[in-house]
Amino acid sequence: MIKKINFTHLLYYFNLKAITIITIKKIAELANVSPGTVDRIIHNRGQVTQDNVDRVNAIIEEYGYKRNILASNLALNKKFHFAVFLPKYEDLEYWKSQIIGIEKAAVEFGKFGVVLDYFFYDFNTASFKEAVKKVLNFECDGLLFAPIFYEESIRFLDKYKKKNISVVLIDSDINTNQQHAYVGQDAFQSGYLAGRLISFAVKNERQILIFKITREIESTSVYLQRIDGFYSFFKDHGELTNFKFSEVTIKDSGIDQLNMDMFFGVHSVFVPNSRAYIVARFLEKNNIKGVRIIGYDLLEENIEYLNKGIIDFLINQRPEEQGYMGISHLYKKMVLQETVEDTHYIPLEIILKENYFPVKK
Repeated sequence: MIKKINFTHLLYYFNLKAITIITIKKIAELANVSPGTVDRIIHNRGQVTQDNVDRVNAIIEEYGYKRNILASNLALNKKFHFAVFLPKYEDLEYWKSQIIGIEKAAVEFGKFGVVLDYFFYDFNTASFKEAVKKVLNFECDGLLFAPIFYEESIRFLDKYKKKNISVVLIDSDINTNQQHAYVGQDAFQSGYLAGRLISFAVKNERQILIFKITREIESTSVYLQRIDGFYSFFKDHGELTNFKFSEVTIKDSGIDQLNMDMFFGVHSVFVPNSRAYIVARFLEKNNIKGVRIIGYDLLEENIEYLNKGIIDFLINQRPEEQGYMGISHLYKKMVLQETVEDTHYIPLEIILKENYFPVKK
């Protein structure tokens, strides 16, 4: 007959010779207390005398016992609900990739009780504020959040900290009074890198255009930090006096407003988001050549113009990896109860035509 094992009462004892499984009952015998007392001490619940706590903890420390957290969760059929609060992704390749990474993590960690609950918002503050109400009213064990709207996100996180729930930010990091984790690139450093790339092998005078193609409302801190980092590179390299700068801002809904005058005398263009292909398309259509373009993200349209040699550099943010690592952080912290680093910087990966290799699906 196979004896059923109560995984809630299992601890592992490791030594140099072997790995031994021991029960709470054995610990109780060694400490001369009841199994229930040991269980309350291990799980930090219920009234227990300090003398019993000291004896049980002394045995645990002496023999190096470690509670099998996963086995306990499985035995109790415990669920961990993580809220995922992101922009709607149907028509946005970058955010689709984030979801792919999140779903990959959901499949991997689902067997250990992880359940994801999604809250999506449109790219406008009214939709964001409506979603905020739902997220604030939702009881969960952790939150994965993309703070696209800076000021509104600050206010949301200020309210959310009262729930005392672990928060992981992806894509954009913002400074708040609440402690949170972050998965994504160092936006300032990525802009700094873009400045370095534009400056390579340039000795004569160059006119640089920072082309800001925004949504109806563009208030992301990551966007502004990239531009700040870009300018900072040239401030830190005062010898680069041959570079002159100008800026153009248009809305997504007004991309037909691009005209030849915008690019008159321009030698290089920095697009601080994923819309570099819009500039590349215009330059190709109007047969404007010799302009160095740098932008972000491996969108299909960006890759098209990278392969054509119209876009020179793309800085890849690895959105799928961001999504996966965000959920992985919550899993390690909440399910495994591990101590994890709060900042996970994605490497600044420079993609050129010569080193781009499509991933086979």
